[in-house]
Amino acid sequence: MQSAGGITALSAAAREPVRTVLSGPAGGVVGAAATGHGSGFDQIIAFDMGGTSTDVSLVEGEIKTATDAQIAGFPVSVPMLDIHTVGAGGGSLARFDAAGVLRVGPESAGADPGPICYGRGLQPTVTDANLLLGRLDPVRFLGGDFTLDLDRTRRITEEWLKKQGSNLTLEKFAAGVIRVVNSTMEKAIRVVSIERGRDPRHFALVAFGGAGGLHACALAEALSIPHVIVPALPGALSALGILSSDVVKDYSRTVLWRTASEIPRALLDREFSALEKTAAQDFCSEGWQGTPHYHLSADLRYRGQGYELNIPLTKNLLSDFQREHQRRYGYVHEGREIEIVTLRLRALVKSPKLDIGKQQVRTPAPADWASCRDSRPRLSGRAKPGSLTPPSTPVFFDGKKLATKLYSRDDLRPGRTYSGPAIITEYSATTVIPPRKRFHLDRASNLLISI
Repeated sequence: MQSAGGITALSAAAREPVRTVLSGPAGGVVGAAATGHGSGFDQIIAFDMGGTSTDVSLVEGEIKTATDAQIAGFPVSVPMLDIHTVGAGGGSLARFDAAGVLRVGPESAGADPGPICYGRGLQPTVTDANLLLGRLDPVRFLGGDFTLDLDRTRRITEEWLKKQGSNLTLEKFAAGVIRVVNSTMEKAIRVVSIERGRDPRHFALVAFGGAGGLHACALAEALSIPHVIVPALPGALSALGILSSDVVKDYSRTVLWRTASEIPRALLDREFSALEKTAAQDFCSEGWQGTPHYHLSADLRYRGQGYELNIPLTKNLLSDFQREHQRRYGYVHEGREIEIVTLRLRALVKSPKLDIGKQQVRTPAPADWASCRDSRPRLSGRAKPGSLTPPSTPVFFDGKKLATKLYSRDDLRPGRTYSGPAIITEYSATTVIPPRKRFHLDRASNLLISI
């Protein structure tokens, strides 16, 4: 899997490993786009919250790439999906800074020692805060294969708060952790939407990763996003996205042509023909079956600028550039020369498509989870699958403890509309639905929540 959102041959990945830097998050974006399409939404914001970080990306109809990314402060100039990452995940550590202000992340508890509730951690995390607020059911985590230790979490968190000199109650502290981490993730979504001229009200939020469903509704409400989609198997969506990805190769050529009124059509045709010939030879040499499809674009800028905008190649290339510049930055330079800096060709061979929304895969718990689980007593009171009347559990919403229905996702009936507050549990994730929000399983077996 490549950072640009397509698979490639092993030999090509070994020759150019820089193209695989963000392969995992890229698989998530591909899976999120397919999920949104299955539910009837072509404009989506992919929200992938895992254990250590959150990845967000905006998709308008088709997945687009960027060429000005940075990884650990280093520029990466090969095409990559436009993914914005922040240090906010289920394992992000809570702390008080020198001024006594609550901070969350970017430091993470990681897999070892992990959150307090996993049995070894000693510093509160976002996962611990969700457990303290009742948003995680201790006996339904990983489909009941792993039990969270609520008593240990309460005891160690209380001791930690005393050491910090804080007089916050457990519930107020946990609610503060959730507000802080939500604020960090809200800013990340604003970066890929509002700051780039997109209105989040026109998009659906596709929430996945192990922790995405816990926070998605609060983020959607804060940003006025009307719909949240939680796919089937949210914790495995990145892997499913990789399985459904096309074979992709990206080519570019720097030209630096200046123009004021007309694009150099003959020169463009000659250069793109050469790139298409190279692509066809590469697909053939690697043994890929199928006819390549080509997507042509160019990086343009006003003369004197130090940054470019990537614009699909059409006969209206120059006016398309000015319109995009106006939308992105709020102005255009009338009469200034435009430079065509780089020509880009994306060549792809279609792969057989998976019906991502209806995959039903049961993933066994790894051995290290099992050994960690066996070191603690197992809690009782697990709900019976298929129960007509779902059990209730107390959950804190906006400082109030509310009786909240507890559903197994397998027990939700397609076509039936449910209302919050509710907790939806499944093997790879938990989804929190606040009061007065309505939800149902749609035609693609995705959980669709109306905000």
